[in-house]
Amino acid sequence: MAPTYVGTELDLFARARKWKAYLEAQVRTFLGPTVLEVGAGIGATTEALGRRPHKRWVCLEPDAQLASEIVVRRRAGRLPDWVCVEIGTLDTVQLGTFDSVIYIDVLEHIEDDRAELERAARHLTRGGQLVVLSPAHAWLYSPFDRAIGHCRRYSARSLKAVAPAELRLVRLRYLDALGTLTSAANRLFLTQRMPTPAQIAFWDGLMVPMSRVVDPLIGYGLGRSVLAVWQKL
Repeated sequence: MAPTYVGTELDLFARARKWKAYLEAQVRTFLGPTVLEVGAGIGATTEALGRRPHKRWVCLEPDAQLASEIVVRRRAGRLPDWVCVEIGTLDTVQLGTFDSVIYIDVLEHIEDDRAELERAARHLTRGGQLVVLSPAHAWLYSPFDRAIGHCRRYSARSLKAVAPAELRLVRLRYLDALGTLTSAANRLFLTQRMPTPAQIAFWDGLMVPMSRVVDPLIGYGLGRSVLAVWQKL
């Protein structure tokens, strides 16, 4: 039976354009000519990160229904010609090597994260970059995390610890300090299984721009998400 994604939040977070622009600014220098995006979902992150020219960008997505939405985006001209779609996982699809392999809000869904990153490292060229963004802080794990199939949230230390030995850490930081407040409010008070469109708009429209100012001032020491980048030796 083909894997089916249990979450329903992808369309909601696709509207978070300021957050995706902030993420793109953080990772653009680590995206080489060829990119493998693991768990590409409906292609909203691809659309945000893949605007600069690339030779090849492979969207690997195990859920066929989600993958079909990436195809729709491409046919509509929202994704460039160098983007292609593969249905499956690193275990089931034969892929070559890439300059960059990225996991954007994906690794936390995978039970054996250490084994997954070992597989990812085998798909990197020498000097290639592995980019991982995941939700931060175990104490923020909420009904929302459970509803969309998160196995865990990471600290900077725990994310660093799952990387294969042949990778050298080049960036490790928290992002979206102000967004931590919204996650904490949901964890402690609201306990929602899913944010509302109005809540997403408030966070994206007000808190993300504030975080872009605050994050570097506090040395990227606190945030709703944690970003790690490694290079293959």
